[in-house]
Amino acid sequence: MREITLDTVFGRLAALRFGNGHGTPVLALHGWLDNAASFVPLAPHLPGLDLVALDLPGHGASAHLPACAEYTLLAAARAALAAADALGWSRFVLLGHSMGAASATLLAAAAPERIERVALIEALGGLVETEDRTAQRLREAFALHGEPAGARRRRFDDIATAVRARRQAGELTDASARLIVERGVAPAPEGVGLTWRSDARLTRPTAVRMTEAQMRDVIAAIECPVRLVHAEPAFRFFPEAARKARSACLREVEVIGLPGAHHLHMDDPAPVAAAIADFLRGPASR
Repeated sequence: MREITLDTVFGRLAALRFGNGHGTPVLALHGWLDNAASFVPLAPHLPGLDLVALDLPGHGASAHLPACAEYTLLAAARAALAAADALGWSRFVLLGHSMGAASATLLAAAAPERIERVALIEALGGLVETEDRTAQRLREAFALHGEPAGARRRRFDDIATAVRARRQAGELTDASARLIVERGVAPAPEGVGLTWRSDARLTRPTAVRMTEAQMRDVIAAIECPVRLVHAEPAFRFFPEAARKARSACLREVEVIGLPGAHHLHMDDPAPVAAAIADFLRGPASR
């Protein structure tokens, strides 16, 4: 594993590269408020890949978007494509977890000529909303216009305190939370304690969301094979009914359920790797 940086139109993006640069090119996209370290437990179980785990804009060690730009699934998808350009990859495989899986869904639909296969963990498409919530969502987003980005940034006395806070925000083991936190914090500006180095604007309401019909139209446009791994019992943001309805939109999909929580690829990586390793490497390895 080594640190790399990629100069893109989204600024300098940081990433972790696993392996010796040979093998099937796979770009891994993490979940909301996570970072590239979320793929550290999984990577040793995925030989034969040139696996690059990206810090999406505003996360981990990557640049924050300028104040005039919005953090959206579409922006993350475009940043992933820009990272692939910087790596010199004309075609590649996508691996995504949660928000990263949602962004991978959009990218696979938008640029089918670039994507060989897509492995998704705990998401297929993103969060949606009904049409009658459109104006209210816009108002909620615009209500925070002009608020300083770090106005509500938390400070922690030490890593252990930050790990506890991260575990409270989602179902994670202590070891998994620590991996994310260690990459996701920096010394506080005041010089005392630690604070998140992710962009605080990531916690603001998204101004616009697709409807379910729009999301299914996007999913139906994916031309490449998809393998979807989901946790059992189902995560609240990826319920069984939505998973089945969206999976039915795909042309070629395999769906695999595994016992675990939302970060099952971190908490128990071996079964997840067993479910996706051959798929990521490609047809010759099966």
